[in-house]
Amino acid sequence: MKPAIVNTARGVIAICAVLAVAAFIGATQQMGGPGHGHAPEMAEQPVPMPDGTLLYVMKYEVSIAEWNTCHDAGACTLALRVPGNHAESEMPATGLSYVDVSEYLDWINEGADVTFRLPTLMEWEYMAAEVLPEKPDPIFTDPDLTWASAYLMEPQTKRALRARGSFDTTSQGIVDLNGSVWEWTMDCYSGSAKSEITRDHCPAFFVGGEHIAAVPLLVRDPARGGCAVGTPPAHLGMRLVSDGAPKARS
Repeated sequence: MKPAIVNTARGVIAICAVLAVAAFIGATQQMGGPGHGHAPEMAEQPVPMPDGTLLYVMKYEVSIAEWNTCHDAGACTLALRVPGNHAESEMPATGLSYVDVSEYLDWINEGADVTFRLPTLMEWEYMAAEVLPEKPDPIFTDPDLTWASAYLMEPQTKRALRARGSFDTTSQGIVDLNGSVWEWTMDCYSGSAKSEITRDHCPAFFVGGEHIAAVPLLVRDPARGGCAVGTPPAHLGMRLVSDGAPKARS
């Protein structure tokens, strides 16, 4: 009878081990990245870049719903509330610092079939060129009055946050690049620093929108937190890109 008892104990242990593995897999699926159902919606066509490469771009900015999925998984610190009577999926996630954005990138790239990242400033300007207004000739030609010319000619987008899809769409299917949300890029603004600054130690980053600005990495509200250079943007959000084609959303 003793061997039977031993075999029974081993069977119980084996069953417990299987249940533990199943529980771990289930928890991983709840907290995982896009490999577990959180892949972003990409534009219909990639952007052909001047060097011949293809850039795959999110169709919309990251939404509040997408952001809060990261927060609920414990990967993003900030919790966002949807304004007004809109659904979380309708509104872009805003009030995001560069540090916040970095948390989201770490989360979404866990289990992803491609690496998502922020665009460079050059990439952002190139993919947005067809929907951004042309820059007018300066009002003042005196170099000492450059600041005044830029201020008076700065386009004035309505600062109220609007639902995704409220602005123009590019020929590749990228929406709202000319909207009221400025999008973080991965390009560092080092100011007057004489030595080269790495991205890991960069104090501010460029953001793309109706005009280009540089914002300190900890700032969530540039109207209150200041702007490293340029007119303060209305809202800070993000749109991700990849160098490879992500798998289609299921």
